Amino acid sequence: MECLCILSVLCMFVLSLWEESVSEAMSLNSVLLPQVLGAAGDAVSNQRRRRSWVWNQFFVLEEFTGEEPLYVGKLHSDLDKGDGQVRYVLSGEGATSIFTIDENTGDIHATKRLDREQQAYYTLRAQARDRNTNLPVEPESQFIIKVQDINDNEPKFLDGPYTARVSERSPVGTSVVTVVATDADDPTYGNSARLVYSILQGQPYFSVEPKTGVVRTALPDMDREVRDQYLLVIQAKDMIGQMGGLSGTTSVTVTLIDVNDNPPRFPRKSYQFSVPESLLVSAVVAKIKALDLDVGPNAEMDYRILDGDGLGTFRILTDPNTQEGLVILHKTLDFETKSSYTLRVEASNRYVDTRFLSVGPFSDLATVRLLVENVDEPPVFSSSISQMVISEAAAVGTDVGSVTAHDPDATSSPVRFSIDQRSDVQRYFTIDSSSGLIRTNRPLDRETSALHNITVLATESLDPSQVGKAVVLVSVTDINDNAPSFAIEYQLFVCENSKPGQVNLSTLSAVDRDEPENGHHFLFSLTTEAAGNLNFTLRDNKDNTASVLTRRGGFLQRDQLVHFVTVVISDSGSPSLSSTTTLSVTVCDCDLDGHRRSCSQRASPLLVVGLSTAATAAVLTCVLTLLGVVMVTVVIRHRKREPLMMNDEREILENIVRYDDEGGGEEDTEAFDMFALRHLNQTIQTYQDPDLHPDHHPPGLPRRPQPSMEKNQLFQEFIKDRLQEADLDLTAPPYDSLQTYAFEGSGSTAESLSSLNSSEQNYDFLREWGPRFRKLADLYGNHKGGGGSS
Repeated sequence: MECLCILSVLCMFVLSLWEESVSEAMSLNSVLLPQVLGAAGDAVSNQRRRRSWVWNQFFVLEEFTGEEPLYVGKLHSDLDKGDGQVRYVLSGEGATSIFTIDENTGDIHATKRLDREQQAYYTLRAQARDRNTNLPVEPESQFIIKVQDINDNEPKFLDGPYTARVSERSPVGTSVVTVVATDADDPTYGNSARLVYSILQGQPYFSVEPKTGVVRTALPDMDREVRDQYLLVIQAKDMIGQMGGLSGTTSVTVTLIDVNDNPPRFPRKSYQFSVPESLLVSAVVAKIKALDLDVGPNAEMDYRILDGDGLGTFRILTDPNTQEGLVILHKTLDFETKSSYTLRVEASNRYVDTRFLSVGPFSDLATVRLLVENVDEPPVFSSSISQMVISEAAAVGTDVGSVTAHDPDATSSPVRFSIDQRSDVQRYFTIDSSSGLIRTNRPLDRETSALHNITVLATESLDPSQVGKAVVLVSVTDINDNAPSFAIEYQLFVCENSKPGQVNLSTLSAVDRDEPENGHHFLFSLTTEAAGNLNFTLRDNKDNTASVLTRRGGFLQRDQLVHFVTVVISDSGSPSLSSTTTLSVTVCDCDLDGHRRSCSQRASPLLVVGLSTAATAAVLTCVLTLLGVVMVTVVIRHRKREPLMMNDEREILENIVRYDDEGGGEEDTEAFDMFALRHLNQTIQTYQDPDLHPDHHPPGLPRRPQPSMEKNQLFQEFIKDRLQEADLDLTAPPYDSLQTYAFEGSGSTAESLSSLNSSEQNYDFLREWGPRFRKLADLYGNHKGGGGSS
């Protein structure tokens, strides 16, 4: 009964505190008590007893700020007789750290301030134990301490601040944006989390729905051109907006989107501009602009010329960046012909919103007057480009054509013509300065230049600074003045095992620098001498090619290595031109398939391309003459005194010693004896081999050189070798070559080292070589004797 009385008192106390949450504030559980041992350890009666009543849920206010621990509730067992034998124990979430229990009375207190937004409830377990035995006198009971919410959190706009866009002139009630605020308080308890929205700034242009937070337009016909941006402040307040509720705010920036509600308008109704008559076509002569208060595509406009006397002379375009109307010159101007033009120009929006057509036409008109300014102009040719034709066979001074030009100004100054020499560097043409007649000044060659691009200048006589220009294209027509020739240098061969009638290796083709109208037609044939050749014949393939055929078989290299075939190529011109070419055919050793294996001692083919018979003979004569001169020069060089060398392939060791001063004679070097160089002629005679020249051995001189003399002879031979190399060098220039040795001066005892006076020669043997070398004999005879006989 005592337990029931305590429970009744507690129930009344709790009901008085939380009368709004009675239904969920408490609930009772009833369980049977297990067998409990007495203090002496004897078993208590096995009769089942009903367990005492305990609270299943307690409540505690969050954010309690009192100085004393907050009383939460009381646990009590009806087995507790109040004699201190029962001890109460608390465990679970927050036990001892947040919640404490008086082990004697079972009173539970909260020792810390609780925050429902961090943890809304705690689950704990309670036991009643015998103080002496520490055995449970009640089964463990679980209960919940729930943190009761208070209004301690203001609403917050987590997505703010907001930006929004809405079209200008939108109807009232057009949705702009939806703002959302959240409240961390318990939405299931009281009104702490029930929000109401209101607008603090932005009226009367916008409004907000209290429950949903939808922002809408509140005024009609808002004009972007008057004001294009608004800053709104929206408030959210809990407790359904009642007094004492908490609130939060956010900002909304609303930008009005442009619509095409403004037509373009010209600031002026007429414009006037001056235009020089010398202005080039496609140049901008004027700029006009219509104003449109809209922006973006709504401000884009098109300009066009409706009418006026300048409709064909000018055109107008829209600058995409500035939306200006650009008046552009379409045809050249002439002040003397027309001095002014008038245009009527329209500017209209490119994109029109039909909702605003009632405002009026979205276009405007303006008048543009263009005044042409007189300019001193250069002479003008009747044609800026002239084409003329002349044959390459035309004689010097032949008329090619004429050009005309005049001064377009009122002064009508006389004009003088000339050719820009930079366009005719070779001076092929001349022009009459008064009439403009162009004539040839040099022979023309179509194969060298088929087209001449010359610039003709026209200069005013009264004002030489005024110069006009025109281009004259002179085409040179072809005549048959080039003989055909072989396309390449052919290298022909024939196998030793060739059979009669066998086609040679290459198909012969020809080229001709001329260009006949009907194309080239070449004729291939053999010369009269070559036609009697028993070895080869020529076949014209009738397609501007030819083939060389064998007439017999059994060619042998040992009999004749190279055979010659002379071919004549003729063109179809009038008159026909031809060239004679000698082809060389080399005899080669071939395999069974006719492929070359070897052409031993193969001579270089003699091929004279594109020459007539007389020219060929002249070239051959020139070549033979040059070969004769070379042979004579070689023989003359070899007939000089032979140098005394023990071995032509002896290795020469050169020891070069460098000094920073000059002079000193023998004291300057120890590398060799300078006596041999200073007594060169005497040394040469001394060291000649007595076995080779027994009759020239001077008496008293030793026949075998001593070791010291061998060094001098070695140096002497080195000098002689260098002298002989200079004498036999066919590529040497026709002047003496300076050779620097260890001393200098014309007074040297070694005499001159020049190859020009190194020896005296007898050239009488040239007269024995026949009349072809008589000219050389006369030249060398005159050099020797100072003017010998012929």
